[in-house]
Amino acid sequence: MKIDIIISADDIKKEKIENKTVVVIDMLRATSVIVTAMNNGCKGVIPVLTVNDASSIVRNSKEDFMLGGERNALKIEGFHYSNSPLEYTRETINGKTLVMTTTNGTKAIKGCTCASSILIGAMINAKAIANRLVGLNKDVVIVNAGTNGEFSIDDFLCSGYIIDCILNLQKIEMSDIATTSHYIYKNNEDIHSFIKYANHYRTITKLGLTADLEYCCRKDIIDIVPEYLDGIII
Repeated sequence: MKIDIIISADDIKKEKIENKTVVVIDMLRATSVIVTAMNNGCKGVIPVLTVNDASSIVRNSKEDFMLGGERNALKIEGFHYSNSPLEYTRETINGKTLVMTTTNGTKAIKGCTCASSILIGAMINAKAIANRLVGLNKDVVIVNAGTNGEFSIDDFLCSGYIIDCILNLQKIEMSDIATTSHYIYKNNEDIHSFIKYANHYRTITKLGLTADLEYCCRKDIIDIVPEYLDGIII
């Protein structure tokens, strides 16, 4: 198995991901939201690129959709949920379908449609992701959503942890960037010691969302692997 990393949604190239297994990471906070919502009984998550796309789906359907997401880390006006995983409790999301748009995460997911599989990963389900990848036994590209088209420390560190989980199961061949990600994680296994330098971490801290940060940095608290198939995450 070969493993590579793409550092932001803007750097996704068809030739790098085509027919490979992709893991999309936006740990602060879109993929943490998706994993949490699915674990709490959400029927499915429909990722879209724009607020208008999301509103149009809800407006033109008789199904009981819920709207979630953010712009500039803040709740979108008229939406049911923000981008805080703590809002997606079993009481609020069980049995419902979520239509979601975020600045970085949903863009990364939609950019990977030529991959053979698109899995949704975060710190909170890293070991489950590793187990699934070993089972699939195909070359892997970990796609970091990044922040506004730029490299993001938090997603890179999460990638390193997923790689570490895979290495505990089998040998793999890593690209230079994957090797670097794993090295950084191994030297910062208490991830708060390094992730605090991430720009997005500081943005969320300034907004007072420290509970979100604590939650998203927890390791392996959920044992499911959501997958994007035919326009919906199940």
